[in-house]
Amino acid sequence: MMNRYLKWIVWIVIVASLVLCPIFCGMYFTNVVVTFAIFALFAVSYNLLLGFVGLFSFGHAMYFGAGAYATALALAHIEGCPLLLSLLIGILGSLALALLLIPIVARLSHSAFAMIHLAFSMLLYVLALKLRNITGGEDGIGGFPIPSLGIPGVFSLDMTDFTTFYYFAMIVIGISLWVAWFITKTPFGQVMVSIRENTMRVGYMGFKVTHSKAVAYALSACFAGIAGSIYALFNDLVSADCLHIGYSFAPILMTMVGGVGTFLGPIFGSAIFAVIEEITVRYTERVELVNGIILIVVIMYFPYGFMGMIGLIKRKILEKQLAAAAAEGRS
Repeated sequence: MMNRYLKWIVWIVIVASLVLCPIFCGMYFTNVVVTFAIFALFAVSYNLLLGFVGLFSFGHAMYFGAGAYATALALAHIEGCPLLLSLLIGILGSLALALLLIPIVARLSHSAFAMIHLAFSMLLYVLALKLRNITGGEDGIGGFPIPSLGIPGVFSLDMTDFTTFYYFAMIVIGISLWVAWFITKTPFGQVMVSIRENTMRVGYMGFKVTHSKAVAYALSACFAGIAGSIYALFNDLVSADCLHIGYSFAPILMTMVGGVGTFLGPIFGSAIFAVIEEITVRYTERVELVNGIILIVVIMYFPYGFMGMIGLIKRKILEKQLAAAAAEGRS
């Protein structure tokens, strides 16, 4: 009962902090929080593959970039495109790319799955650079209009205002995270974990493994597309960099540091890297070097990440409590 109350208190504090952030933290730190939330959703989308299905990918930035480009192109070329429609187009762009690749990748696993995604990701990165008439090449697509959110004649919210956009982004990302969490708690979520643990046994039980992997893959792509779409709206600029391999490694680092296979792990990993990057850039430009050192330390000494360390601490405390209770019972 006490743990339940403590969880509610923690969640109330977190929600209150997010609500009050733009009021007390100013534009700069509010934008830092938005960036953290975007990459937290991106990392969670990746963890649906790696942590819950056991599929390691080196090219998840494809879907992040597809969502970003689809939203940017819609706003740049569709006159009067509503905000929510542009967000939906970003999701559909990522889903369309996933459906195009699923017949190939759903039958693969292990290193073959990882490497083919690296190949596809680099292919899309090169295409984004070469197709200047569509993607803007190295310059990207920028300066597209950010439409207001509202009902004509009733109300309208200016999305160019950083406070308004902050609340919009946090609501969309929060709902997306809740839906992703809910999926992991459904029977299909249990099938995903079972595929990770023993693919052959899942097949013997009558489940269609390839089809289940395909559904999980499409869901992961959609959530990455949402993150990419919010990223495009937030920066008002999309370039080929969001398809670069560095963006594919970002969710891998966040997931491994936070804890693979736990839902909150990638979120904590994103928060850890956001704080570290914010501190590191004040002293050096070699942020990637610092991130690499952190990853090495985590792999060597904390292989289960931040959530694994929290779980270990909880077990130690519980063992001490049980030992104290046993000693008191003997006395």
